[in-house]
Amino acid sequence: MSNISRDDVANLAKLARIDLSEDEDVPPTSHPLPLVNVFREDVVRPSLTPEEALSGAPEQEEQRFKVPQILGEE
Repeated sequence: MSNISRDDVANLAKLARIDLSEDEDVPPTSHPLPLVNVFREDVVRPSLTPEEALSGAPEQEEQRFKVPQILGEE
């Protein structure tokens, strides 16, 4: 977060020709709404094996999906 002083705000208001009263002054914030991180337990669950995940792929190589090259072609 940048350090903007009260004088900086007053100068910007003067440049923008906005007249702010003391009642209209608000504390600086980084986001208008409070932010909360939502965490969940990191639990190992059954998932697909590489073979199962690649079973429907048209082409595969080294346990990865193989797709046509699109960059660097001439």
